[in-house]
Amino acid sequence: MKYDCLIIDDEKMLTDSTAEYFNLFGVKTAVAYDASQCMEFFRENTACLLLLDINLGDSSGFALCKQLREQTDIPILFISARTSDDDKIIALNIGGDDYIQKPCSLSVLLAKVKVVLKRYGQDDSAPLYSDARLTVDFDARLVTVDEKPVRLTALEFRLLCYLIRNRNRVVPKQELFEQVWEDRFTGDGTLNVHIRKIREAIEPQPGNPRYIITVWGDGYQFVTP
Repeated sequence: MKYDCLIIDDEKMLTDSTAEYFNLFGVKTAVAYDASQCMEFFRENTACLLLLDINLGDSSGFALCKQLREQTDIPILFISARTSDDDKIIALNIGGDDYIQKPCSLSVLLAKVKVVLKRYGQDDSAPLYSDARLTVDFDARLVTVDEKPVRLTALEFRLLCYLIRNRNRVVPKQELFEQVWEDRFTGDGTLNVHIRKIREAIEPQPGNPRYIITVWGDGYQFVTP
């Protein structure tokens, strides 16, 4: 069965009430209370988006995210009461697409989820990008380097696509925040982490990039070879 959202959180009452609220407003939602239940869910079902807590009883949301990223690139939104910047950085580095701070009202959380579902549910009509080394198929959401597939998170893929569609133009950071994240308050640190992860996936030398160039004080530019 296909669901819009899977919530993975060991706080059973809160998780159930959140899922009930989402379902009431048309977001088909399932729940799992630990990592094993999550993996069991994916044996017979699919989801378009995950809401993942960091603390899962005896297990960790970080460890589960790493495991899931070996199988899927769907958006993973961490939601946690932990406020450490280190936790936010780890969440992005291991493949999370966003970090939502608890407590968060159900209406705000639902709005966030609907934005992400709409964002990643839209098919891009632009043709694929291809050069001698890199190919990006916008419709299939497939990235290959030297004809070998590479894995990007949903947000990393969206960011790469936006830069490619605006190739050879310097794209200001604020434009990326507004058009990719649809959030004017996303910080430079978050953007830098995602750019670094994309470079590690597609660049011959990530420390000396040839595709995604930093234009200091302005933004980034995707340069065609």
